[in-house]
Amino acid sequence: MSKNFLEIRDVTFEASKINKVHNVSFNIEKEGDIICLLGPSGIGKTTILRSIAGLTNIKSGEIILKNKVLSSEKVHVEPENRNISLSFQDNCLFPHYNVLKNIEFGAERNKRKKQTISTEEIIKFLNLEKIKDKFPHQISAGEAQRAALARSLVTKPDLLLLDEPLSNVDQSFKEEIQVKLKQILTEHKITTIIVTHDSYEAFYLGTKCGIILDEQLKQFDDPYNVYHFPNSVEVVKFLNRGILIPAKVTGENSLESVDLGTITGNFIKHYPKGSAVQLLLQPEDLEHDDQSNLKLEVVDRKFRGTNFIYTLKTVSDKLIPVFVHSHHIHQHQVDEKFGIKLPINIDHIVCF
Repeated sequence: MSKNFLEIRDVTFEASKINKVHNVSFNIEKEGDIICLLGPSGIGKTTILRSIAGLTNIKSGEIILKNKVLSSEKVHVEPENRNISLSFQDNCLFPHYNVLKNIEFGAERNKRKKQTISTEEIIKFLNLEKIKDKFPHQISAGEAQRAALARSLVTKPDLLLLDEPLSNVDQSFKEEIQVKLKQILTEHKITTIIVTHDSYEAFYLGTKCGIILDEQLKQFDDPYNVYHFPNSVEVVKFLNRGILIPAKVTGENSLESVDLGTITGNFIKHYPKGSAVQLLLQPEDLEHDDQSNLKLEVVDRKFRGTNFIYTLKTVSDKLIPVFVHSHHIHQHQVDEKFGIKLPINIDHIVCF
């Protein structure tokens, strides 16, 4: 008997010859956990959700929910018998029902269950009061997406599958909805798999994150580990949260870079002395120091509200991002020189 709430065992998810993900395995350990799947468009993320929901058959592997095999080579439980709710990215509301009726339709499926999220609660929670009497053609794409999300939540499924649930929500409103969504999923222990292209959203919502690239699940781990300890160059490039620069290992806790000189720290993976490696540098790895002797040219500056991300050009024309708090009194302009604090020490050194 499995100890995990959900198990995906060596499943190949396939919608077409060019839309497939091979030999996927991951677990959801306990009820109420939230899993986020990240990957580029067309990689097969939606196919994974459709297969778990029972809308697409699988040819190999097993999908097991609460110790019951839902899908395998020989078994296929029909979607209506899985108690799994799937909310698509596109508007999937019933056009002849207003928003309130759409949500109540989801609640009808749940009327025999003791624990439920009330229609009134979810309407207030997702700020749908002003549009509850409107029909799908009378509301925006973002409002329709929130209404579809509300309908999925009131069903109180064993497993909730969300396909880009906030992709159409205005940026100014998205963070508030993310907080509310996480709150309601956590409070009601609704086990959820979310497909998203937004890594910040995935890192905030997810108990675990999976990165899907090149028809494979490349990494499945805690959000912190996915960001700080990516397991491949492909994951680094997809997340786009740092750059790789050439370096040479000079000791157990040190390496040398043509661009930055000596760097010390703790290697995540051991490399023999003399090894040529690619060092991952993320924006928070280097510190700014106006008095430093190591100065690099500023070629770009992005203001992020709480911080600036400066892009610096090295002697070998590498472009390095550096994080600086926005309250730092000296703001540097493009073409100015920017000092890097010496000696350079990085808590965890990630190399490939």
